[in-house]
Order: sequence, then structure tokens, then C-alpha cells
Amino acid sequence: MSGIRIERQGRLVVLRLDKARGNAIDEPLVEALAAHAGELAKDDSVGGVLLASAHPKLFCPGLDLVSLTGYDRGAMDRFMAKFAAAVWALYGLPRPVVAAVGGAAVAGGCILALTADHRMLKRGAPIGLNEVKVGLPLPWSITLLLRATVHPPALSRIALLGRNFADEEALLAGLADEVVDGEGFEAKALARLEEFADKDPLALATTKAWLREGVLDEMKAKEAERRPFFLDRWFSEATQARIRATVEALAKKG
Repeated sequence: MSGIRIERQGRLVVLRLDKARGNAIDEPLVEALAAHAGELAKDDSVGGVLLASAHPKLFCPGLDLVSLTGYDRGAMDRFMAKFAAAVWALYGLPRPVVAAVGGAAVAGGCILALTADHRMLKRGAPIGLNEVKVGLPLPWSITLLLRATVHPPALSRIALLGRNFADEEALLAGLADEVVDGEGFEAKALARLEEFADKDPLALATTKAWLREGVLDEMKAKEAERRPFFLDRWFSEATQARIRATVEALAKKG
């Protein structure tokens, strides 16, 4: 099971995360995200894409540590390469993308939201990157994605302090483009996507490609070169201890 549902609503497509363990990101999920993004990019009948969750209180909590904890360095290198490819495919999608962040979007969940053209955040939902708190640097492509997306004065709080943001604070940081109340949340997100989809598709796709071209080129040019720095920290004794403790805690909850 990939953990992705595709739902058509006329010319709009909902790319819905629907996976066990609250949409935690594993290898089949990133493979499916990249594949679906590639298919949607080629489908001229698609006017826009909504990235949403089937879980009412959770968008995505980040990496699926339960599945990844058994990976050796080679397997983890493969996974991170596929994760980067999924980010590239979503970020470069020549259709407007709105992320309907209806619940917690932390670490990898925040990363998925950052690939969108517009992030609608449900009031009270936290969003942020906590990698530094577990002893991990941001992967290269994610660092560039963050730098290109959020407001520069907020970079240190997001990337170096690993804080979560919500509501107007998320707006000020650039992690969200609008904050709305929960009632009718997804309908509001679809209405915003429809606003994007009403624009001339070729003009929108071309402008979006030019806006993101340099960032994508730099991501792809150095991703493989920079990935060992992430892997070194992932397999460090301290980080592995934190991962094991997290997995044990999740097992007790489950």
C-alpha cells in the first residue's frame, strides 16, 4: 500500500495522504508521490492539485522511523534519494498546488507542504521542522526549498531552533499563506485552488517553472554530493539512540 489516494473533482485532483501511522513517510510513500506527480504533470485535463490528508487532526508527522530504523546506510541513502526526487517532482509540478494542512505538519510533513504554491493552515495546527532537535541537518534539497519559500528573518527560528509555528506566527514566518478556521476547511482549500486553476494554464505553468527553475537546478546539482553529511549524522550514535527511543515510545502507544 502506497498510502496515497487520488480523487478527481472535475478538473481538480486531490492527492490525499492516507497511510497507517498517521501518514509517516516511508519508501513506498515517496515513490508514490513522485510517480503521481509525474503523471499529473503530463495530464492536461488537470487544472490543479490539492495535497491533503485523510486524517482530520494530522497532515504528516515526518519520517516513518518504525520502518526506517532497520535500514543500513545503503538503504537509507536510497530512501533519501527517492525522498529528494519526490520533493523535486512536487515542487516542479506544472500545475498549481495547494496544501490543505488540516493538522500537524512537522519535519517531513512540513517539507511536503513547502512544495506547494499555497499553504492553507487550519487554525491551531502546528507546522515546523524539528530535524536539528534530533541531531540531523536539513537535507540539501530541503535547505534550498526552505530558503526559497519562507521569510528570511524566520530562517534561524525554523531551521536552527527547530520550532513549531501555528496561526498568525506561521503566517509571519512564511510557513503558511493563510490560516482558516476548521469548519469547511477542505472546501475552502479547494476554492483557493480553483482560483489558481482559473488562470491560463500555460501562462501559470511557464511562470511557475521560471520562478523555481534555479532552485530545482541547484537541488539536483548537489543533492548526491551533500547527502553523506545527512547520513553521517543519521547513523551517529547519539541520533540512533534518539531514534530508538522514539520508536520504543511509539510501540508503547500503539
